[in-house]
Amino acid sequence: LLIPVSNLCGKCRPRDTDLLQPSLNFLYCSLHQTTPCSQQRAVAVLLSNVSLLELLQKVLECTWLRSPPSRSAYLSPEDALLCSGWLLVASLLLYQHRYKTEVHQTLSVDLTEVLNAVIFRNKKPILLLVSIMQFLRAALRQNFSSSLLVIIGQNTAEGDTQAQPSSLQDAALHPLTTQQVFSLVVSLQNLLVHKDLLLSQAVVACLETLVEYLYVKNQDVALHVASQPWHRFLLFTLLNGGQKSFLQPEVLRLMTLFVRYQSSNIISQKEISQILQEAAEANLAELPEATSCALHLFLCQV
Repeated sequence: LLIPVSNLCGKCRPRDTDLLQPSLNFLYCSLHQTTPCSQQRAVAVLLSNVSLLELLQKVLECTWLRSPPSRSAYLSPEDALLCSGWLLVASLLLYQHRYKTEVHQTLSVDLTEVLNAVIFRNKKPILLLVSIMQFLRAALRQNFSSSLLVIIGQNTAEGDTQAQPSSLQDAALHPLTTQQVFSLVVSLQNLLVHKDLLLSQAVVACLETLVEYLYVKNQDVALHVASQPWHRFLLFTLLNGGQKSFLQPEVLRLMTLFVRYQSSNIISQKEISQILQEAAEANLAELPEATSCALHLFLCQV
């Protein structure tokens, strides 16, 4: 079915939402809900379909062309299609790298637009924001060097005298700039305060991947980001809700991040002891899977 459905997608236009939406979702599910052997073949089939990749390119570009939607609890068909497009491209990026699949057509993405979508949000629906962050994570994990992805719109800060003092730092973080990194971190912190479960999971995952990327590129910047005093205020904000337990997936993952990069000004021995105490008193068998996984990672890191 992958072949006729992907061929069908390649014949569509981005405005054919009624047909494209279920088709892209089918392709996405086919990639994720199959055996590793079949997954490798599925990736090869999709990446060999040039017309499909050209269609995905047009869908992604529509993200920046659309005017900000009015605030609504429901996704418009256009926004839903954008979500499917970004999630599918993020998956293709991940699996192409994993299986070293041949690429017949590259995808061009404006990194500045992607970052601005997260930094400024502009009333973008939460699900679309999460989908774009999934793509950003996939790109970060590959150091923006995938053979499937071409990064455009890089901010070189040419002729900007204010950017000169940090030019060496910017070169180390390429294609990101120091200013973009700090703006992105602040925006991710602000998004966490919304306390939306889906958004929180995506934000923490994005923050984890970003710091890992920075640690490889420039350890000083990574440690500076991980030890920002605002993180401690953010942590207490997350705990100041109806459920004050440390045993929340996003809180545990944040704690793991701070322990990993030795941010002693953010997480102290007292907080670590509190988590261990709560874990000792909890009925582990009744914990949600996300919490169990996050607690496991935290304990391993400690």
